[in-house]
Amino acid sequence: MPGGPVAAGDGIGSNAPKSKWAGILMTGFAAFGGILFGYDTGTISGILAMNDWLCTFGFVITNPAPGGAPCAISTSHTSLVVSMLSVGTVFGALASAPVADLIGRRMGIIVTCLVFSVGVAMQTAATALPLFVVGRVFAGFGVGLVSCLIPMYQSECSPKWIRGAVVSCYQFTITIGILLAAVINNATQARNNHSSYRIPISVQFIWAVILAGGMFFLPESPRYLIKRGRDADAAAALSRLTGVDPTHPSIELDLDEIRLNLKHEEEIGQATYADCFRDGGNRILLRTLTGIFLQGWQQLTGINFIFYYGTTFFKNSHVGNPFLQSVATSVVNVGMTLPGIYFVDRVGRRNLLLIGAAGMMVCEYIVAIAGVTISVDNIVGQKVLIAFVCIYIGFFAATWGPIAWVVTGEIFPRKVRAKAMSLSVASNWFWNWLLAFVTPYLVLPGKGNADLGAKVFFIWGSTCLGCLVFTYFCIPETKGLALEQIDILYANATPRNSVAYRNKMIAEDLHGAAVYGKNSNNDTTSEEKA
Repeated sequence: MPGGPVAAGDGIGSNAPKSKWAGILMTGFAAFGGILFGYDTGTISGILAMNDWLCTFGFVITNPAPGGAPCAISTSHTSLVVSMLSVGTVFGALASAPVADLIGRRMGIIVTCLVFSVGVAMQTAATALPLFVVGRVFAGFGVGLVSCLIPMYQSECSPKWIRGAVVSCYQFTITIGILLAAVINNATQARNNHSSYRIPISVQFIWAVILAGGMFFLPESPRYLIKRGRDADAAAALSRLTGVDPTHPSIELDLDEIRLNLKHEEEIGQATYADCFRDGGNRILLRTLTGIFLQGWQQLTGINFIFYYGTTFFKNSHVGNPFLQSVATSVVNVGMTLPGIYFVDRVGRRNLLLIGAAGMMVCEYIVAIAGVTISVDNIVGQKVLIAFVCIYIGFFAATWGPIAWVVTGEIFPRKVRAKAMSLSVASNWFWNWLLAFVTPYLVLPGKGNADLGAKVFFIWGSTCLGCLVFTYFCIPETKGLALEQIDILYANATPRNSVAYRNKMIAEDLHGAAVYGKNSNNDTTSEEKA
């Protein structure tokens, strides 16, 4: 699942009395952007299987199979329609930083909703493929902006004591968005006119209006306002976010902390992308490559095959309503994200990634073997196949779905954090685009296609084996460590012995000063728990 949250800011309100209501409101609304994000990426799966959409944008089948679809769309056009969203997201993600610095985080999100709505309008009005594809690019551009701007806003505005919950809820609402898309697709798929696909697409206007309208009433990021020299506005914004009067001493203490962090960033200078690939005592090269490959492996688990082409796959299994089966997989995705949120700080990042990779690998090999050995007329066998698809999704949702983003958000040193994270996010969207583009050629029948069908799960099972090997050799255990301690961990341990060294650090309360003395790395000053 693409584009999860990366929270890189330090949060606010560490010196203010904790306000439960401010935190709850921030968590509840800022995470709403995940619904817009998840719904847009999830709706295309059902639309590709709708008869009216196929007849509008595809071609009529001369001799359709009994009970089969009367129309179809070519493999190349299927690939184009699905993958062009990811093309837009790449450019949107790259544009997010300059947009955020130019007009602010809050206004950036509002403008993003407008760009996204333009793409939705194009898709809703389209009766020919070119306009529909251009609409997908515009919508993808908006999704790319949202996927970066909202976590940025959250991490800079959320009180520190609920920052982890805010980020986790954003990931959770992405899965809710995918579920809503599956439910609405199922509700409209039987209509015999354009409303069958136009209703699911146009519903996205509602999400965009709610998000833009809510952001209009929320304060701007205090960090952005301080950076712009608007100290009085920053104090007012911080007051709203913490529930404390603007004249309260804690407000000035928090503003001083923001100023100190900004000054520190200016002193260490702007890192270049080349700095991400320069190795040293804190192993920046390894950490950068870990983030890039971790995001690539997450996409290579094959999860987007289900969310982009799942309805079509279930349709070919001839077991019940494929739209309801997509709803079922989305329910599993939502429900199993909660255990991931709960266990990430109890079981640990490394352990959960290892468990998830092993579980997905076993399930996908079982699905592949069942697909090869069991006839499509064997209803019981096909139900077993679908059951293991659901179990596979459960393993992903509880492990590689959210935790890959947690690891990416905490393994980089401060100086290169923004640049290294952008490389990781770009890797995620690149692999998302590539797999969305090539999967139809691998799976669907037709001249020049591999026509693998369920056999494609042999590929996904093998890539999950790669995930297992990669995690064992490259992912350290960072559970319970402060960001400064993660630098120490990388400097003194390998991923394979990181669990023992982490336990030693916690037992002896090792921090930068204890290991490096007075010359400890200035890039790692945060005491916030990773």
